[in-house]
Amino acid sequence: MSQSCEHRNGNAAATCCIVLIAVGANLPGPDGTPALETCRRAVAMLDRLPGLRLSGLSRWYLTAPVPASGQPDYVNAVASLLLEPGYTIDPAGLLAQLMEIEERCGRQRSVPNAARTLDLDIIAIGDLVRFAPDPVLPHPRAHLRAFVLAPLADVAPDWVHPVLGRTAETLLADLPGQDIRLL
Repeated sequence: MSQSCEHRNGNAAATCCIVLIAVGANLPGPDGTPALETCRRAVAMLDRLPGLRLSGLSRWYLTAPVPASGQPDYVNAVASLLLEPGYTIDPAGLLAQLMEIEERCGRQRSVPNAARTLDLDIIAIGDLVRFAPDPVLPHPRAHLRAFVLAPLADVAPDWVHPVLGRTAETLLADLPGQDIRLL
């Protein structure tokens, strides 16, 4: 799977083939929808974003919160999307679209690391490396989190971290034990 991107102005819009989005939740939706169902709905919404098409979805995992807390466990997966020919992707614009999906699913941003009805994070856009403005790419903590790396290895086993030069599987092997299990 090719990960090459053409970048305009360094880290502005990109024309590339793969976009990796982490999907997670540990609270029911406002209507009582279970976290797993909210995540599945969010994946369907990702597939409807202009210029992007869902190309893969990892298995679903049940994971302890990071950092550790008294919160309920999370449901996590990673979605792989392909950019359709003729489209470009603006990382900040994509982040805004993800935040809209989160809001539609009942996400409220009250305090950092709070329990949530939905969490969508851009893990990578091809091999784009971007330090500022937000979003930083690849996601600055993805390589430290089993709840990202295990599903990432499922859906994009050939993906290589563009800064660290390692696959999700090799990064996962180096992590200290984190509570993660298949649903």
